Amino acid sequence: MFYKMEEGIHMTIVDLLDRNARLYPEEEALVEINPENHPSRTTTWREYNLIETAEGEKYRRAITWRQFEQKANQAANLLLTRGIKRGDKVAILLMNSLEWLPIYFGILKTGALAVPMNYRYTAEEIQYCLELSDSTTLIYGPEFTDRVAQIQGNVRGLSTIFFVGKDIPSGAEDFCQYLTYCSKTAPAIELKEEDEAAIYFSSGTTGFPKAILHIHKALINSARTEQAHHGQTRNDVFLCIPPLYHTGAKMHWFGSLLSGSRSVLLRGVSPEWILQTVSQEKATIVWLLVPWAQDILDAIDRGELQLEKYRLSQWRLMHIGAQPVPPSLIKRWMQIFPHHQYDTNYGLSESIGPGCVHLGVENISKVGAIGIPGYLWEAKVLDSTGGQVPMGEVGELCVRGPGVMQCYYKNPTATKEILRDGWLWTGDMARCDEDGFIYLVDRKKDVIITGGENIYPVQIEDFLRSSEKIKDAAVIGLPDDRLGEIAAAVIELKPGCTATEAEIDMFCQELPRYKRPRKIIFANIPRNPTGKIEKPKLRSIYCSGSLVEAQTTK
Repeated sequence: MFYKMEEGIHMTIVDLLDRNARLYPEEEALVEINPENHPSRTTTWREYNLIETAEGEKYRRAITWRQFEQKANQAANLLLTRGIKRGDKVAILLMNSLEWLPIYFGILKTGALAVPMNYRYTAEEIQYCLELSDSTTLIYGPEFTDRVAQIQGNVRGLSTIFFVGKDIPSGAEDFCQYLTYCSKTAPAIELKEEDEAAIYFSSGTTGFPKAILHIHKALINSARTEQAHHGQTRNDVFLCIPPLYHTGAKMHWFGSLLSGSRSVLLRGVSPEWILQTVSQEKATIVWLLVPWAQDILDAIDRGELQLEKYRLSQWRLMHIGAQPVPPSLIKRWMQIFPHHQYDTNYGLSESIGPGCVHLGVENISKVGAIGIPGYLWEAKVLDSTGGQVPMGEVGELCVRGPGVMQCYYKNPTATKEILRDGWLWTGDMARCDEDGFIYLVDRKKDVIITGGENIYPVQIEDFLRSSEKIKDAAVIGLPDDRLGEIAAAVIELKPGCTATEAEIDMFCQELPRYKRPRKIIFANIPRNPTGKIEKPKLRSIYCSGSLVEAQTTK
């Protein structure tokens, strides 16, 4: 059965949850698979009506659509007893779990704004984002007890702190216990598409994050876009591994919400866990980040994974987003999994996550491109004056559609820089081919200018990753008195492989001379939870006197 929402119908994401609870009350909606943590799991609803089973070394919890809605309603009613009202901000600081999405929907049901927070934030960053977003309430889990304790009592405007788990810390209220006293009936609060819904945070690669404001219309249209691209039906099972605080994971899941299909949250990224979960949960759609896909291929190459041990025939789609995708990786993937459909999804939090540009499962011949404008989206490649660049030339990618943010919250200057006449200037440099397919060249701020020539690191990184010895690569600019900057390649080798600078230099002879890295550094590549290379971290290391030491690390 394929459920498609007509464009003219005005609904919110909350309406979709209510509809699924009404139509499919006893069917599983969400499953949590926790491969390692079940003996000491501390996040729980503390109710016996949840389906909880131990399978080997895994721990499995599940809730039905009816339970999902009831938990969201209880969360909403609990927040209302604490004075939360329309327009207030409620922050979520939780690891992926069965509790995450019902809490998110509970916040929305009050008319308040949900404020998801990055689980890697330091105490200082947590305080900064709480104050920037004007959050009055924080809901957090046991993994963050120490960080919250450092700032407790010092956050301007924060009046209520809820803890989701056992062993309640001092100064926090027991969210799960209070929840059991609250009505399972939805509060009578009307939501409209134009109402403010959520504040997400930018990745903070240029300093502290910016707060990105979205309305309900953006959320519901992300569901439309996702299902239009990947055709979710009620028979699909979506395996979600990336963090739910990020727009990418949640907006891909919205396709499952729209179709009323089951989703699985996997707390772990090892290749064995991923394939085991695909097999046991009969997953049909899996969204991977580049490092995880590469790890799966490497484990297969080393003989650590035998595909015949898993049930994988139902797996129909693998898609990747959140960072540039090396074409060599996808070509290798299609050799191992020739029956898979594949899609690349491009987006950013300012455009409510992935989908404003996508490759399309029918365009596998264009692997390497990020694709064409997504469903309900427009895209252009423009020069600095706003003029469209000729085919093949590099400009800045700009997008327009129903998922563009309202603004950077409380930052009109930054908003004006990125939003112009309804177009979102992404900061990504791109080019178009003769068929209208867009190729990502690099982030505007990552472009290296050496001797007057522009070098786009992504092009060099893709080339380096085509080596059989190289697992990952990052190219950054280092200061140079003569050329202004030179390209330095930070290279992470595959396990068991060795290489010298001379070998890498020889491999790079296929590149034009000006694109060849002038420095070779063997080191691990840091990536954030959504798979993006943390280039500011690399620059801080290798532009501050640590270069010589790093070069000796083979």
